[in-house]
This record gives sequence, C-alpha cells and structure tokens, in this order.
Amino acid sequence: MPKFPDLAEYAAAIAPVIDAAHVNVHASALKAVTELAETSGVTPGLLSDLRFVFPLRPVTRAQLGSIYRYGEADVQEQVRKGTLVEDDGVLRPTAEGLEFIHRLYELHAAATERVWGGHDLPGLAGLAGLAGRVLDQAGRMPGGALEAVAPPYEPEGAAPGLLLFNRLAVLRYHRADAHAAAWQAAGLSVAEIVGLRDGPLRAGIETDTNLRAGAAYEVLSADERDTLYDGLLKLV
Repeated sequence: MPKFPDLAEYAAAIAPVIDAAHVNVHASALKAVTELAETSGVTPGLLSDLRFVFPLRPVTRAQLGSIYRYGEADVQEQVRKGTLVEDDGVLRPTAEGLEFIHRLYELHAAATERVWGGHDLPGLAGLAGLAGRVLDQAGRMPGGALEAVAPPYEPEGAAPGLLLFNRLAVLRYHRADAHAAAWQAAGLSVAEIVGLRDGPLRAGIETDTNLRAGAAYEVLSADERDTLYDGLLKLV
C-alpha cells in the first residue's frame, strides 16, 4: 500500500527531504567552493544560486524579483567583480562568470560522489529520472521563479548524482511558487507572510501550498512516488 496516497500529503512529506538532500551536497562542497572563491576572487552568491540557469539563458531583473522574493541578490557585487554584465535590466554571465559556474559543477559532482556514492539505492540515475519527470510536469506560474530557472543546465555526460542534485535544486522553486501563490491568495504581502506567526492562517496557507505543489507528483505512480521518497530519504 502506498505510503502517501494523497498527493498533498506526499508534497508535504517530501519537501523537507528534498531540502535536506540538497543542503547535504552544498555542505559537503562548502570547503572546496570557499577555496575556489578565494583563489579566483569570485563571490559565489548569485552565480551559485543560478548555476543551472546562466549557462543556458540570461535572467532579467523581473525574474530575479521572483527568485529572490524574500531577499536581495548580489547583482552589483557580481557586476563590480566582472562575473555578470547588465544591459537594460538583463543579466548575463561573463566568460569569467561562466568559468566559475563550470568549476562549481565539477565540485558539486565530486561532492555528490562523496555524499551519495556509498548508499544502497535503486540507483541515482533512477532517482534523477523520477525527479526530472516531476520537474517536467510541474506547472509554471506566470512570472514565477520556476518559469525562470527551468529547465536546468545539464552538462553533457553529467553523472547521475549531479543531475539529481540540480534537478532537486530547481524543483524547490516549484514549491516556492506554490507557497507564494497560496499566501497571495490569502491576501498577504511579502512582509506579512515573513512575519506571520503560527496559527490558523499560516496552517491554511501551508495546506494550500501542499495542494498546489502536490499536482506535479501526479505524473508518478504511487509506487514511483514511494521510490523517490525512500531513495531521497536514504541520501539525508
């Protein structure tokens, strides 16, 4: 019998597992990324956050507003250091910025091998395939973050662990958009949702978020959803 027959319940359960798997790789790569940043004189910031976007396409200021709903991107720092150029509100990486991103991919590939290589799993390639199908199914909210960051850049010949890591990173923006749609539907502003305390209103927003986020997982069978959940859980 499926662990989570209800899609909303599944979305609520898998979200923290996706977050933890994603964070674990970042933590494993942190020392190497810090050393790379120091030796190259590059600030990771925006380049790291949007490593799966810039090799494929530019990003506009409007898109950054959705990606960074609750904070600010270090645009001026990147422009000052010569890793990004801005033309009429459109941001593109320079050759130096792209070189740093490609080096990040190498470091993250090594980190996924370190962190995930020894697990007894149905296969990282299988998990990456399931995550990719969910990502393809995930609805794009007009003007939302996922619309800006998907599909992700995937180097030719990339290892399954690296593919999984970045697909999970992008999939997190689908839930972020679902959450934004939920609190906007409740009539709240960014400042209001950030300061909202636990209570019936926040609980209702979380319920709505799970309903919206759950639709993407409909593309998987119940058994496939269990496989994805169990597989990712073993990675954290």
